[in-house]
Amino acid sequence: MKTVLITGCSTGFGRETALWFLNRGWAVIATMRNPAASTLPVSDRLRVLPLDVTDPASIASAIKMVGPIDVLVNNAGIGWLNAIEGTPMETVRNIFDANLFGTIAMMQAVLPAMRERRSGVIVNLSSSSTYKPLPLLSVYRASKAAMNALTESADLELKPFGIRARVVLPGLAPTTAFADSARGQVIGAGGVPEAYAEYTQKTLAMMQAAAGGTVTVAQDVAEAIYRAATDPDCPTMLPAGPDAVTWAAEA
Repeated sequence: MKTVLITGCSTGFGRETALWFLNRGWAVIATMRNPAASTLPVSDRLRVLPLDVTDPASIASAIKMVGPIDVLVNNAGIGWLNAIEGTPMETVRNIFDANLFGTIAMMQAVLPAMRERRSGVIVNLSSSSTYKPLPLLSVYRASKAAMNALTESADLELKPFGIRARVVLPGLAPTTAFADSARGQVIGAGGVPEAYAEYTQKTLAMMQAAAGGTVTVAQDVAEAIYRAATDPDCPTMLPAGPDAVTWAAEA
């Protein structure tokens, strides 16, 4: 039985991905900052563990408890929707810490054991917004574009050790926890600068309208992550969801 460790499993893509692997016979280690908040079903193939990807001690503790894993899915991250002028530098650092530096830290934590076994897959969750520029996503998009570059180069350097690195790029998913929290960050926490207020409201309205169209759902992302983890012929960068596929084709 193969084992997958997934970060950020309390809601959204992470939770759906944990279920996807679980339903296909895998042993699943679902991690989140607060395991008490888990709504995952009880299973003898499921372990729910505390893990904060921005905390080195938390990472070390989790890796020590789980033992060898076959697949690491780096899903944990911070969503952000705001003008660059409305994003404090402390927030910029927090976004990169969770979205990029946390991913690197998790990769460094599992790679020695994978390299010794000469097998393993790392799947990093990015964003299809990196295929095309979108407003109010400047900082978030930058953190995810860096993840794309990280994964592409990592795949080349890890290939001699039998390890694959893949990146999944979900499309617009306006009903996800990311979108909900991102809207809250625009409206709350000081909001956008006054000069961007009208523009922001129009942009949010367009995003809301997109919810009625053909957009990405959590199952699309879970399926793409599973393919990235199990299909050796999967491309290094894999769009997830109909809108993401369209954007990738146009890029």
